[in-house]
Amino acid sequence: MGLVIIFAIVTVLAAFGGFSALKNKNHLGAFWGVASFLVFGWFTVMTILKSGFPTGTH
Repeated sequence: MGLVIIFAIVTVLAAFGGFSALKNKNHLGAFWGVASFLVFGWFTVMTILKSGFPTGTH
């Protein structure tokens, strides 16, 4: 369950990094930021669909 939270945090940070790099006209950084956003976003969605959303209880 903690994996969903970690993937979601990485996805948000990748989106922020990609947008920031795009704003600064850093094309290589923007590419890797957007690519990381897409990959980790996909991992997040698929992990939620497979394992469910973390509830915080056992």
